[in-house]
Amino acid sequence: MKEELFVTARSNALIDPSLHIWTWEVAMYLFLGGLTAGIMVFAAIIALLNKDEEAPFAATKLALLAPIALSLGMTTLFLDLEHKLYVFRFYTSFQVLSPMSWGAWILIVIYPVSILQILSTLRSGYPQASPYVDRFAIGRQVLDWCAANRRPIAMTAIPFGIALGIYTGILLSAFSARPFWNSGVLGPLFLVSGMSTAAALVALVARKHSEKVLFTRFDLVLIAAELALVALFIINLASGTEQQLVALDSIMSGPYTLVFWVLFVGVGLLIPLVLELLEIRGFARRVAIVAPVFVLLGGYVLRQVMIDIGQESTWTQYDTQYNAELLQRLHE
Repeated sequence: MKEELFVTARSNALIDPSLHIWTWEVAMYLFLGGLTAGIMVFAAIIALLNKDEEAPFAATKLALLAPIALSLGMTTLFLDLEHKLYVFRFYTSFQVLSPMSWGAWILIVIYPVSILQILSTLRSGYPQASPYVDRFAIGRQVLDWCAANRRPIAMTAIPFGIALGIYTGILLSAFSARPFWNSGVLGPLFLVSGMSTAAALVALVARKHSEKVLFTRFDLVLIAAELALVALFIINLASGTEQQLVALDSIMSGPYTLVFWVLFVGVGLLIPLVLELLEIRGFARRVAIVAPVFVLLGGYVLRQVMIDIGQESTWTQYDTQYNAELLQRLHE
């Protein structure tokens, strides 16, 4: 009589299941977090380059969208929490090796930095609102200080914005138990994607033609970089373990193939790339609104696909690694 001994509980699919804990709330949080990072970085870059006349919206008004987008993202993340009353526990300690702990504290720092960015251009960007602050002596002093220190504030915002953008990808890649997420490319990929969505947002809402063209050029470079990083991500999985190949199959011939290649790569990257090239050359101006909208859609789809596939992937293939008859008896 042949006997088999289970030395690990991971052979039980009920103990090491395919996770379906994170849904659209987390994907939206990652999307808005990346968008916030891009907004902060671009607002800072325009300030440092003294491009106020060429890009007035990005120079004076864009920074206001950072705390708004981040607050919406934090709200969706809060909705996803199972035990909402214990959210304060993120801030009772700091775990050096935990990307989630780093992210929680980065989010706290992002708010004051983004507010300082807003205040540094409040008078020029929102002249209707600044008198309400100027009427108080302390408010006047704060606005004067922020305006005088606009460049140092911008230089501070860039590293924090980059940290926020990379964190949204590292948050997933740190889960080494999921082969689809086990890649060092996710951090740079999510950062570049967030920068691209921010550039697309400016190109969508800016009124001045020179500003639209400037950020369309920014977005072209970022889309090209994002395509390269997507290729690296796929190569990384293709050259990995058997379980990573199984995870990769989800986007190559599995249930997420159409979503990944059509919605994300096609609609979110390739079509905007072509439309933006035509727009820069003077064509397709009547459909200039299409490319930024597609980029924003693609940015969200990327994160939703990553969340869904990553939760389904696992290092343990129960159907092939263990005796099927014994597994059936174990489950009974």
